[in-house]
Amino acid sequence: MPRRLLTLLLGLTVLSGCGVRTDEDSVTRGAAPSPETSARAVELAEATQAFELLSRLDDAWRKRDCQAVESLTTWAENTLGGRACEATRNGRPAPVRKEYSDPEFFLPATADADRWFVALARKPGPAYFLFVDGGDDWRLAAGPIPVKGEPPAPAQGAVPTDDPTTGVKVRLAPQRYLTYLTYLTDPAGVSGVTFPKGDAVREIFDELVQRPRKVRPDRLTSDVRLFVGPQRALLLPGGGALVIHALEIEHRQKAGPGRSSLSHPLYGGDELRGFTGKRGTGGLTGTEIVLLATKVTGGAKLSTVAVRRSLATLTAG
Repeated sequence: MPRRLLTLLLGLTVLSGCGVRTDEDSVTRGAAPSPETSARAVELAEATQAFELLSRLDDAWRKRDCQAVESLTTWAENTLGGRACEATRNGRPAPVRKEYSDPEFFLPATADADRWFVALARKPGPAYFLFVDGGDDWRLAAGPIPVKGEPPAPAQGAVPTDDPTTGVKVRLAPQRYLTYLTYLTDPAGVSGVTFPKGDAVREIFDELVQRPRKVRPDRLTSDVRLFVGPQRALLLPGGGALVIHALEIEHRQKAGPGRSSLSHPLYGGDELRGFTGKRGTGGLTGTEIVLLATKVTGGAKLSTVAVRRSLATLTAG
């Protein structure tokens, strides 16, 4: 089953504050930060203003303004705003978007060109958002990623890319998801990767195992891949980390022998008409993006804290 390499880029620091967490204490007290670091550090005012782009993005989706959606997004959200936005012009319902508020900001100071921060909105329900500086303006890279349960509280500190403990755990987290989901003959966890009972990724695993039987006589094959791009992470107490990353799931469904149309299409009529302009088909290929916020403990155990799954592309034939 094909797998894609994921370029991992981590620059992490989180500190306590009032409505914002930064890494000021990571600079030696009494020493002035370098001009480069000062210039690149993300300020609370910047983050607050960037968070407001969510309302502009909501308006763009409501108006089916795909050009605006593209300009306000990057990484996973940009992919989800491509063909999926165009499909809303062909009858597919626009995604229902909640108005998120009451954010807490986590602002890692980075001295290079990769400027980013994470926001945890508390209302109407906890959800993570990842924002990235596009050079000319801030863009939404991922979010909302709804949290299941109480979101973990990041602590101050950094996870260097060459850290032999936490850094390694962070870099391996997405690959461990891939190993778990593609090792379909290993329900007992012989591969060494396990998730707690009730974890969202276990539900995805069960679906991948059961769906081919449920769509018979149609034939279904599925591939799981890492979604290309940098991941970001926030340090948690006890040597753990909160990692934001993404996966792709591609489904290929074909009508059974002697049939010209699918008996149990994976996607509904609105999706099929919106993406392809057709009402029926003998085969389809759909690609979904799964956005994840993963808690990695100091003992390298994984649990899915937040997840969102969306259809990015759908083709017929």
